Amino acid sequence: MEWVSTMADNFEDRVRGEYCLTTDATRFSVDVIYGWLTAEAYWAQGRSREAVQTSIENSHLYGVVVPDGETVACTRVITDHVTFGWVCDVFVDTAHRGRGLGTWMVEEIVRHWSAVGVGRLLLATRDAHDVYAKVGFEPIAVPERFMEIDRRPKF
Repeated sequence: MEWVSTMADNFEDRVRGEYCLTTDATRFSVDVIYGWLTAEAYWAQGRSREAVQTSIENSHLYGVVVPDGETVACTRVITDHVTFGWVCDVFVDTAHRGRGLGTWMVEEIVRHWSAVGVGRLLLATRDAHDVYAKVGFEPIAVPERFMEIDRRPKF
């Protein structure tokens, strides 16, 4: 079966002030992202550098960069490009928090995937519900339908 490029592959950079949201992986520092996720993100502690790299390679990575090239925020979307997408690893560098970057980044990603036709996006958060509510996320309507297997190490 031949892979057919879709609109999902055509995300155009978004600019807001000095910030640029892009999917151009050559502009991101995987080492910075790895450091954030494994040192500061409660959900990713214990991930190896290889796991972070592989997760990036197998999903759509979005990053926010500033003119000097510094990566200041990121997130990933895992999707089938048609019915479902998982928004994950949303992270904004401490020095850039409080400027609405997380909301802006997720809002642009939701707008993009909605335009592609993905009808359901899901994410999980421990403490940023109000950030995602601004974009339209709500608690799962029927949570008892969801099940999981969680074999991650417990820290």
